[in-house]
Amino acid sequence: MIAGFPLAFGAPAILFGLLALPVIWWLLRLTPPRPQAEPFAPLAILARVLKPEETPSRSPWWLTALRLLIAALVILALAEPVLNPRDRALSSDGPLALIIDNGWASAPDWEARTEAADMLISEAGDLGVPVSIVFTADRRPDATPGSFERAREQLRAARPRPLKPTRDSAVTALIVALGETRPGTIAYLSDGVDTDDASAALSRLAALEPAAVRIIGADGASALVLTNADNGADALTVSANRLEAGTADRYRLSARDSQGREIASGDVAFAATETSAIGTISAPFEIRNDIARLDVVGVDTAGSVRLLDDSFRRRRVALISGEASDIAQPLLSPLYYINRALSPYADLIEADSADMSEAVPKLLAQAPAVIVMADIGVLPDDVGEPLNEWIERGGTLIRFAGPRLAAAPSDDPLTPVMLRKGERELGGAMSWIEPQPLASYPPTGPFAGLPAPRDVTVSRQVLAEPTSDLADRTWASLADGTPLVTAADRGAGRVVLFHVTAEAGWSNLPISGHFVDMLRRVVQLSRAVSGGGEAGSGILPPWRLLDASGALLPASGDAKPLDLTGGAVAQVSADNPPGLYGAEDGFVALNLFAPDESLSPVEIPEFEVPVTRAPVAGDSTVDFRPWLFGAALIALIADTIIMLVLNGAFRRHAFKPVAAAVLLTIGVSMALLTTSGSAHAQDTQPGDADVLESLDRTRLAYVITGDDNTDATSQSGLDSLSNYLASRTALEPGPAMGVDIETDQLSFYPLIYWPMDETTPLPSPAAISRIDAYMKSGGTVLFDTRDEIVDLGGGSSQLTLRLQQILASLDIPPLEPVPADHVLTKSFYLLDTFPGRYSDGPLWVETTPETDNPAERPARSGDGVSSILITGNDMAAAWALDEQGFPMFSTVPADPWQREYAFRAGVNIVMYMLTGNYKADQVHIPALLERLGQ
Repeated sequence: MIAGFPLAFGAPAILFGLLALPVIWWLLRLTPPRPQAEPFAPLAILARVLKPEETPSRSPWWLTALRLLIAALVILALAEPVLNPRDRALSSDGPLALIIDNGWASAPDWEARTEAADMLISEAGDLGVPVSIVFTADRRPDATPGSFERAREQLRAARPRPLKPTRDSAVTALIVALGETRPGTIAYLSDGVDTDDASAALSRLAALEPAAVRIIGADGASALVLTNADNGADALTVSANRLEAGTADRYRLSARDSQGREIASGDVAFAATETSAIGTISAPFEIRNDIARLDVVGVDTAGSVRLLDDSFRRRRVALISGEASDIAQPLLSPLYYINRALSPYADLIEADSADMSEAVPKLLAQAPAVIVMADIGVLPDDVGEPLNEWIERGGTLIRFAGPRLAAAPSDDPLTPVMLRKGERELGGAMSWIEPQPLASYPPTGPFAGLPAPRDVTVSRQVLAEPTSDLADRTWASLADGTPLVTAADRGAGRVVLFHVTAEAGWSNLPISGHFVDMLRRVVQLSRAVSGGGEAGSGILPPWRLLDASGALLPASGDAKPLDLTGGAVAQVSADNPPGLYGAEDGFVALNLFAPDESLSPVEIPEFEVPVTRAPVAGDSTVDFRPWLFGAALIALIADTIIMLVLNGAFRRHAFKPVAAAVLLTIGVSMALLTTSGSAHAQDTQPGDADVLESLDRTRLAYVITGDDNTDATSQSGLDSLSNYLASRTALEPGPAMGVDIETDQLSFYPLIYWPMDETTPLPSPAAISRIDAYMKSGGTVLFDTRDEIVDLGGGSSQLTLRLQQILASLDIPPLEPVPADHVLTKSFYLLDTFPGRYSDGPLWVETTPETDNPAERPARSGDGVSSILITGNDMAAAWALDEQGFPMFSTVPADPWQREYAFRAGVNIVMYMLTGNYKADQVHIPALLERLGQ
């Protein structure tokens, strides 16, 4: 640095060359330009010959200054001047320990973080120290020290994850990997957001006693999350939280439906001194019920997204009572307590007539999700059938007992259980000695997790007839075992019965807060009659998952099912990342932040050595060398042109060749200048190789999808398989080739590996025609959906759907999983499965007609090679090895033999492609030997 100015020189000693400028000036003054040649008359020539020879002793001052400028520019360029030089603060006393937060908060500036980390790794490479790199949000952190090249590969393969960092496990992995080795430098790229284990983890880092510490980007000022969404009676309220106060900010909220369309919007405004705020989205009840996700516009993280499921929707609840005193005496009305309990959470509509034949059809016409009937016994005949149909379509009928229901027939079809005539009351024929409290709720029922209140008692109830399924239909019971709430499914809906009244005549339950919790749970279990599903509990498979940028993508193979059995509360983890769990017709939303969570900045502990802090930013250094060399070249060209002018090169006949040479020089110089700023070798794509290079050796090929990660995995996997083939067989394949199915020649490759990618556009009809011609001419395409497909026809993932769209345009024969006696099972190794990164998906091949006597020909498909193979086991990821020979991806499950069998499966496939029916022909050996007389 020069006096605080951000300019530095990589070779400052060369600047002493500027002291030689006076000497250069003196030498240039003694070297004049060549004299001009001019025609003279013979007498004048003779006269000049007689004169003594005169030579100019000085060149023009401006020409000398130009040449001094050229020398100064070259000297300055050789001194390597750099603007905003990087702060080199790494220690060479030990390895570089690089900890990188790659959680949800790192997504917005991930590119800048990787650039900063890459600079540190490059500096470690210059110092010759190993690098131990660990990512705090990875499922299994690996901090094994290695070369800077390996660390750079790990950095390129890393991605931000939609999770909170688990810094303690990352630090543990680092400590275990370093062992007794003392780190030279600890560099921590922080996202600035605190976690429960951050303080302990960073304190353990300080205990490692490094020689130097660098903290990069611990501000996290852009972190903002949505913590809750409440669908109120008049509007949708959204709770937001930011990391730091200081300025008054306003953000736009976008509400989208399940198709990704924006259907409503609002704002959330933070006061200058506040870190939390409440936003409002005003929209009609029907529109708010269609909202599937909320986003903060301009903040693309998994924390700024709030996924909503069926439990968020505000239900429309219809209330019916036959009491004539509802209006005159509201405190004695059963609907009064139900209304007070549900009005904050549901859109309530009440019958405007006591005539059930008139009231019920009007309510059904408004498509309620729930109908509550308080003490209604016998329904008219013309009402029962429409009500039953409504329940079958998904409606929830909640009934409350009362004198009318107790006197109704016991075989009422709109009750979940058969009821006894009359009711049980304190002091009656079926009396208790004292009022009964509630028993604990069943662990698998909808009330699981609610504490049974001891102050709620029941003095009167309707009883259920004992049946074999009564216990299964009981959601809540009293201490003596008699049911309090029973339910039964009817088609897509259900009927729920509270065996007490909805007012305080039979129990004090309606006047307790527990009544609100119970009713809300029941209403949340309901579903819209017009469609939509629900997934209340159980084990739910991952359906759609958020990435770190907040995009909702198809579930990956790493996520595990969400276990909600026994009323368990869903928690975000590496096994259960945020997203939607269930299926399209019913799912549960799992969000990154719970309603009671907030953000706080991470606290960096004190280290015994000086700590260097720097913001997360890309490489802002500017190298002046290309510009200085370019300026020197331009000045040199100007000097050349001046000399040509002074020597008369542009006069008469000499003008044309000299002008052509000058123009050629200028053209070459301009070409050099255009590439001097950033000279990079052009990346060569495998598909751009010369056709002749594909003919020297047998090569495996893969389809270039356009996704860098997918293509790199395919190339690395096929290269590793080629090396495996060379070490195990007589085949020595060349490096794998990438092909563009739209333009490249395909006939040179016996096998083309085609991984499915949902972001790649569908092939054009011309490309499909070329693939079809390739397959019919003897080539084989191995399609890999990479989603562990089991049922080829019934798969519903995006990758499987993409494969089905491609296959729909191809003329392919019927397919079947590889039979046990197929040639593929014995073409080189004896195999019974064809695993890749996953092991459960089968390998599909062309179907071979059944033979009359299969025992006589055990190797099926012997008359030719299948033109198409389909798998979902992600075989290239299982084959892919890095430069050190370490696997790039773990297998699922993590079985070391699975990768070996994946390589063997690859060998069998390649041998099958090349040898065809060779193994199948072994079935003819007995007949051939018989003909030879042996």
